Amino acid sequence: MKEPLETHYVRRTQKDYSLSLKLQLVKEIESGKLGITECRKKYAIQSRSTVVNWLRKYGNFDWDNQTPNAMQKTPEQRIMELEAEVKLLEKQKAFLEKQAYIADKKAIFFDMMIDLAESEYDIDIRKNSASAQSITSAEEKKKH
Repeated sequence: MKEPLETHYVRRTQKDYSLSLKLQLVKEIESGKLGITECRKKYAIQSRSTVVNWLRKYGNFDWDNQTPNAMQKTPEQRIMELEAEVKLLEKQKAFLEKQAYIADKKAIFFDMMIDLAESEYDIDIRKNSASAQSITSAEEKKKH
């Protein structure tokens, strides 16, 4: 009679697994071919946390924000996102055009008010285009 095979518990460390094995396992889980438990059994990995650590380290899932960061979007999804972005940009453009129109009208209104105040009170409110210092320096240049 043959004696039954004895299975010994062998403690393994992260260093025992090759990088290619880890990446293959992560790829299989992320593609949906196998679950974590199935991968553990297939590759004889003792701890679920080991697999989860590999998923966090080598996977495409953003564990902090709980979103896949490299999931490919369908062309339809991308088109919908771009259309929404275009609508948002059009709204922003219209708002900014309205603000520019209002600013132009205010500038015209303020110019009219300054003109009115200058004529009404007979004073110069606007700054002279050439200051006194620049006039004197220009005259000195002409002399030399």
